This record gives sequence, C-alpha cells and structure tokens, in this order.
Amino acid sequence: MTRLRALVTAPLRGTGLDKLRRLADVVYDPWIEQTPLRIYSAEQLAEQISSHAADVVVVESDSVAGPVFELGLRAIASTRGDPNNVDVAGATRAGVPVLYTPGRNADAVAEMAVALLLAATRHLLPADADVRAGEIFRDGTIPYQRFRGAELAGRTAGLVGLGAVGRALKWRLSGLGLSVIAHDPFSDEARHGLDELLAEADIISMHAPVTDDTVGMIGADQFAAMRDGVVFLNTARAQLHDTDALVAALRSGKVAAAGLDHFVGEWLPVDHPLTALPNVVLTPHIGGATWNTEARQAQMVADDLEALLSGAAPAHIVNPEVLGS
Repeated sequence: MTRLRALVTAPLRGTGLDKLRRLADVVYDPWIEQTPLRIYSAEQLAEQISSHAADVVVVESDSVAGPVFELGLRAIASTRGDPNNVDVAGATRAGVPVLYTPGRNADAVAEMAVALLLAATRHLLPADADVRAGEIFRDGTIPYQRFRGAELAGRTAGLVGLGAVGRALKWRLSGLGLSVIAHDPFSDEARHGLDELLAEADIISMHAPVTDDTVGMIGADQFAAMRDGVVFLNTARAQLHDTDALVAALRSGKVAAAGLDHFVGEWLPVDHPLTALPNVVLTPHIGGATWNTEARQAQMVADDLEALLSGAAPAHIVNPEVLGS
C-alpha cells in the first residue's frame, strides 16, 4: 500500500507531529512562519496539494473549498475549535472526512483571561511603565497611593459562554476565591439568564461564539444593566460587544476596567479611543498563542488520523456521516 503524504500548513509540534510523520510523509510548511504571513485561497491550496501529491491536508487559516474537493483527499484537518475555514458541506458531498481540534487552546485562552483580569485590576501596565521611566515617586506620590486596587477573592465572575474556554476559566477563577456564574443556553451547567448575570457579576468575561444571535449581544443597554465598577473581559471576539458603547461605559466609570484580546479586522488604529484609556489592557489576539496549543492540536490531529486509517471513528470529526462511504 502506498504511503500517505500529508501537506501541513498549520503550526504543529511535539509528539503529535512525530506521530503524524510516522503515519505519513509530511510536507511541513506552516503559514505562521512566513514573512509576510501567507494564507492560501482554495485555489492556491489546491495547487499546493496537487504539486505535493498530498492525500491529507492539515490547515489552520487556509480556505478549504471548491477545487480542493476534486483532488481525492483521504482527510482534511483544521486546527480550530470551529473549522469555519472549511466548506464542510462541500467536503461531505465529496465524501472527505473533516477533522478538527475543539478545546485545543482552552487552557491558553483561560490563562490569558486571568492575566488580563489581574493586569487591569492591579494596574500592572502603568506601574511597570513608571518603573521603566524612573517615575516610581511620580509627582511626589508613592506607588501605593497611585496603584491601589480591589482584591478578586469574594467577588462574582459572570461567564458569557460555557464551552471549553469558559469551563477552563471557571475552575481557575474559583481557585482564586471568586464565585462563578454563567450564561449559556446550550449548557446545562449554566443556570443564569443574561440579564441575571449582568445584574449580579462584578466581572464579566465573554466566551461565546460569533453567530447571528451573539453579534453585538453586549451593547449600551447591557453595559447600563451591569453593576457599577464592573470589569469587562473579552478574549473571544470583538464582534460580541459594541465597542463604542464600551468606550462610553469606561469613560463614565460604569465599567471600571477592561481587558480585550481581539479587535474587528485584527487591528486597532493607534488613534482609537481605547488606546487613550488608562483603565484598559489591550492585547493583539494572543490568547491561544502557546507552544502547548500547537502540541495539543498536533496530537489531536495525529490521533484522529490514526483512528481514521485503522477504520475506527475519530474522536473529533465534523461529518461522521462520511465514514464508511
């Protein structure tokens, strides 16, 4: 039997990548290591698959559609919790299994949410800036005066979305002494309605997917319904909240602090109002950026490909109906 050939444009590492190399001849060309960054269109990806005579493709950001399904692939893997870069319906019509990696970055994003929470509430960035600038005793004051903050223990955190990231954050916040409540219409563990959560939580952290129902779900009315001095975190997607309404709430003091790890279009103009607010911590969508995420997604893909090749059902497959076809 001819050995499989896999084109891998997603970043992988560790024992999972080693296992993948035992299962197939791997052409490893991760998009994230290109300068400038490279994301293939479906046509470009199809050309690459054909030129490498690949039977399997593992992608993260490349578009998988149309011409890709005409190449007789044995499997497609997308290293995402939601493989929205893959035309799953098209793959299913072509009889191609689509593997994915739910929860592969849950721990990383949960840790980022904790980092943003601590940075925003304990004034870590301005304190660091004062040390670097030699301004520890700025304007005749001492740091203890300028950087006092409220402790987290005993406060209530409200999680909007209780998927893999929400669950990973829940136990971390509980370990810090917070009470944790959640809103998620698809989780039996989440027992609060959104209005109830907004009224009770001292900290609100967004972990919902972007859908027609969730875009803009936190707007001016929702910020107004929050407790005075609330801390707002979004390590999911900026589309979940109205940014203008958030700026207004931060300026008024309704929202005491915010930590944001995503902006629409992956870009925030340097003159955006958020950049001038001292009570906001801004990071450029790096919540999942850990070596562990890459190792975990590699292991998930390799394990599922091994199962597929052995005739077993992969643990993480979007379209199991194609198995055995």
